[in-house]
Amino acid sequence: MNKPKMTSEKGVPSNSRLLMLLGQLERMSRESMMTEAEIARQLTAKILHLIQTQEKTKKEVMSKGSTGMEVILASLENSRDLQTTLNILYILSELLTVGGGRRVAVFVSKGGPAILLKLLISASKESPPSEELMLQLHSLLAKVGPKDRKFGVKARLTGALNVTVNLLKQNLLNSKLVLPCLQVLRVYSSNSVNAISLGKSGAVELMFKIVGPYTKKNTTLLKVALDTLGALLKSKTNARRAVDRGHVPLLLFAYQDWHRNDTRQRHMLIRKGLLASLRNITNIKCGRTAFIEADGMRVLYNTSNECLPVRTLDPLVNTSSLIMRKCFPKNRLPLPTIKSAFHYPLPHVPAGGPVAQIYSQMPGVDDVVDDSDDETEADMENDTENEEDEKDCRAGNDDIETDLSKLRPREIHSRPFEELREYDKFFLELSEDFQGYDFDCAKTFSATSTTSATKSPRPITVPAVQAAPLKRDPGEGRPASAPSSCRPATPSAPAPAPASSPLPPLELASIHLMEDAKDGVVKEGVAPGARPAPRGMGLEQELVRVLERVALEADSPLNGGGGGGGLDESPVNSTRHIQSPLLVGGIAAARRGGGGGGGSSAGGSDCGSEGPEEEGPLLEVPDTALLLPLHDPDLYVEMVKGTASVPRYSEVAYPDYFGHVAPTFREPLLERAYGVQRAKIFQDIERLIHPNDILDKVVYDLDIPSDPVIADDGESLKFNSQFESGNLRKAIHVRQHEYDLVLNSDINSNHYHQWFYFEVSGMRVGTDYRFNIINCEKSNSQFNYGMQVLMYSVQEAIGGKPRWVRTGEDICYYKNHFSRSSIATGGQKGKSYYTMTFTMNFSHKDDVCYFAYHYPYTYSTLKMHLSKLEDLRSPQIYWRQDVLCETLAGNSCPLLTITAMPEATTNDHICQFRNRPVIFLSARVHPGETNASWVMKGTLEFLMGSSQLAHSLREAYIFKIVPMLNPDGVINGNHRCSLSGEDLNRQWQNPSHELHPTIYHTKSLLQYLAHIQRAPLVFCDYHGHSRKKNVFMYGCSVKETVWQSNSTSSCDLHEDLGYRTLPKILSQMASAFSMGSCSFVVERSKESTARVVVWREIGVQRSYTMESTLCGCDQGKYKGLQIGTRELEEMGAQFCLALLRLKRLTSPLGLRTQQHFLDVESDLMETRAKVTSSSPTTYVMEEDEPSFQEEVDYSADSNDDEADPDVEASNEPEDAALHLDTLSDCETANHKK
Repeated sequence: MNKPKMTSEKGVPSNSRLLMLLGQLERMSRESMMTEAEIARQLTAKILHLIQTQEKTKKEVMSKGSTGMEVILASLENSRDLQTTLNILYILSELLTVGGGRRVAVFVSKGGPAILLKLLISASKESPPSEELMLQLHSLLAKVGPKDRKFGVKARLTGALNVTVNLLKQNLLNSKLVLPCLQVLRVYSSNSVNAISLGKSGAVELMFKIVGPYTKKNTTLLKVALDTLGALLKSKTNARRAVDRGHVPLLLFAYQDWHRNDTRQRHMLIRKGLLASLRNITNIKCGRTAFIEADGMRVLYNTSNECLPVRTLDPLVNTSSLIMRKCFPKNRLPLPTIKSAFHYPLPHVPAGGPVAQIYSQMPGVDDVVDDSDDETEADMENDTENEEDEKDCRAGNDDIETDLSKLRPREIHSRPFEELREYDKFFLELSEDFQGYDFDCAKTFSATSTTSATKSPRPITVPAVQAAPLKRDPGEGRPASAPSSCRPATPSAPAPAPASSPLPPLELASIHLMEDAKDGVVKEGVAPGARPAPRGMGLEQELVRVLERVALEADSPLNGGGGGGGLDESPVNSTRHIQSPLLVGGIAAARRGGGGGGGSSAGGSDCGSEGPEEEGPLLEVPDTALLLPLHDPDLYVEMVKGTASVPRYSEVAYPDYFGHVAPTFREPLLERAYGVQRAKIFQDIERLIHPNDILDKVVYDLDIPSDPVIADDGESLKFNSQFESGNLRKAIHVRQHEYDLVLNSDINSNHYHQWFYFEVSGMRVGTDYRFNIINCEKSNSQFNYGMQVLMYSVQEAIGGKPRWVRTGEDICYYKNHFSRSSIATGGQKGKSYYTMTFTMNFSHKDDVCYFAYHYPYTYSTLKMHLSKLEDLRSPQIYWRQDVLCETLAGNSCPLLTITAMPEATTNDHICQFRNRPVIFLSARVHPGETNASWVMKGTLEFLMGSSQLAHSLREAYIFKIVPMLNPDGVINGNHRCSLSGEDLNRQWQNPSHELHPTIYHTKSLLQYLAHIQRAPLVFCDYHGHSRKKNVFMYGCSVKETVWQSNSTSSCDLHEDLGYRTLPKILSQMASAFSMGSCSFVVERSKESTARVVVWREIGVQRSYTMESTLCGCDQGKYKGLQIGTRELEEMGAQFCLALLRLKRLTSPLGLRTQQHFLDVESDLMETRAKVTSSSPTTYVMEEDEPSFQEEVDYSADSNDDEADPDVEASNEPEDAALHLDTLSDCETANHKK
């Protein structure tokens, strides 16, 4: 007798008994198995015995190369004998019980599931079917089904669904058979089509017959039944069926019963299964209604509060929170309209544009609550985060430009040169011959500039309406040539200090300006004992000394320079006297709404027509002008008078008047305590549970223009935002110490709610006040990652510490129950607003405090700084300030020209002067990105400094600077748009002369330079980024764009890699700069931005956007710290130093040494881009932060198994993103580590 020719694993003897038996079984055909059934029974019984008693036999059958599994499956398919079939099923059960997923995968690959399903169908036709056979078949199907991706389709096509359902209906009391049937139904239901089919077959009703109140019996069966029910209820059809049958109250009762009786927390999975069913039911509108009617909010709220002390029950609390927030009734914002509270009539409204659409809607119609069943939407906000946001929501390959004809930069002369000739006046330096300029006098001037710049203590004046105007308008152009006489200015004589007198008790909110009867100005002197300015040190030298200590000393202390010492030390010692509030022109202290009370206008209207009011107490305040060389309170007030705002603001905010002295202490990123966000959300839910606690009292409302500050009994805080750059539309006192705040949308827009800047007064010491900004739009925020709000205390300023500080505790950012209108979301339904909440405990009674999203920097502040910089310039500096254009509201847009004066009037020196490369800088196209202005301030201060490095930089380049591209937006408290209601950084391709004048004329300047063959060497637009840390750049590269798109090979493309040089230099010089966050990809959605247009149309290779974080840094010496004005100004100075190094590297001698900067291939490989698993071609730039891990508290409408887009773009593993709701806060922290 020949031995069976069975293949076996190496090392296993081929003549083993098992292989012999399998060989005999293999030789039995279908006919022989029917005629020789007894032999087949004996063979299978012997094989089963060997597998049960000898572990190595299992390995022989499942080993690689063995055909044992095929023999067993073929025998199963051919068998018609019940006992033989059972023996083979027992064999398969033994083989698949151990060995993990690999053995099951082998079984699936051999076609095992299809054979089992076929056998199930044939067995069901027996009358009655064999219970043991059905038991074994379902047990095996439950094991192998999850590993077969097409199992659901196979089961539906073979008709196995109804077989299992009918078997379950007939054996509900047979728990031994019910369990495997439920396990198979659970696998069936994972297919959405199967779930609907099973629902029609009565599977949902069957599950509710099994699910019931607390019992100690059959808990495993109950757990599987709940899992199956949860899978079935993901179908909206099944969910409606459950609601119609009245099952929602039964689920709530069952959950409450299990919660009450499961005191030892042994059955948490059952309780979680009940919540999962409720969660899926409440995905539809009728399910949420049924949940509310069954008092589900109170049930889950009470049970969750009882679970809070037990941290292991966090998954139950999180899921309960998700359900309650989902069922919280959707409300519209408490506003008459989502359009801005202010309106500015445009010269013309483009037909079909966003403004035309907004104002075609009637009030009350533009904010419709959408409570549809569309609850599965992803948080794919079309928020166009900053100028170059990578869109953390699946930025796909189709957004990357792949057309090489569009990618290759080329000069596009869209305007004839004759039209551009008018811009000659902005480039006088290119034709200046400096005849008559006394260079010898200029050289000797530097020796006397120190004494000339020294200012003695002087009387300080707060201007009123009759005050004489300044001698020059800082907006007007000034020729660059030096004055004919080089004699230094005579220092002003010190004024006598006023007699000291005790100050009466002070109520900050009630004091006002006091006018002098003769000349209409308030006379104030330096307080007795005030320190005079140090002699022998000019303001210019002090500016350079402070700035260079910050910018150039790499090993200096973190916040060294400028100001006092520790936290409690007062940095300002000299004082002055004012009266308050600071009203332009001495307007009465009573606050007036937009348009009322006669505010400032473009022409400087008679702000004081109402006459003086009752005098208030005199207020001694620090004289910050002695410490801040570029700050002058008197000059600031004068600048405010020439600033035109839509609401006609009449007040000056204290922080803008006093100035900001950067604190010398570290401000680390805030570490959030465990469970804070969940506690905040439960407090929100309490509003529905305990409605009697709700006050709902409006205390501030800009929609009441006559008097937005609503009088009350003194129990509420007082709010105000009626000053330059202010933004707060409404304040509602909702509970005893809690306020809901609503931000104003950008003018001529119905969205862009992010920037805030407002005043709070009337507080009590030792009280925790909660503030909720309830109409934020972005799907995530750095407030979830350690960022704090900024606060400015007037009492602290009076005490000698005039500064913005990071503050606030329990800061969270999460989705709320206020519905966003589809009109404001581009037609997307089911969107919600987000809440940014923080808690504040004030240190001073009756203080006046200001809160801001970031360090404010107003248009009037810019004008003041430019005026002061012009005063500080030395004769060696060529400085010219022109008015580029006027904005829609009539405010001037300044254009600066800065370079070094030529050393002499010889042809060589004049030629070198005229042929210096041009550097073009701009900032603040987005008003809410105030950090861009602080970076620009650092750049300007460095350029105007007296150091040798600054002088070398001026000699190397001609700087053309537009420091504020959107003055109107800044003035009126917009976040992103100008008065046209449009994002100006999306208008560069075809700007309108009327609607986008600053962009139109700035682009024309660049086009003029291109026409005369003087295109800038570097163009850089300063921006801020709200969802990433550090400072980084976006540039333009053909090669890298093609490389990232995977569309064509980038190996054949040749490109000058000089675009990488400047970011590389910055990454080596600046601690806050991150090369890893830079991107040089050109996207179609960004084709109308400044960076891309200047690169593509003007032909500037080094065209950049420089993004600065609004939060802080996670690298370098600033790692773990929030960013401040000192660091932002330092970044501006370091940008200048990088340009100086770029000059040296791009010189003929430096070209040989720069190659190590340009290793583009290795940098490309290090670029943090990845391919998402769901779409192999999707290009996603990773955010610095993953999606916030407390997902159940962050997004109410997401499901555990439906990953949020933010999660998909995170650094977390994919499987972790599917189970975020099981993580507690503590576990989340460990998970992120």
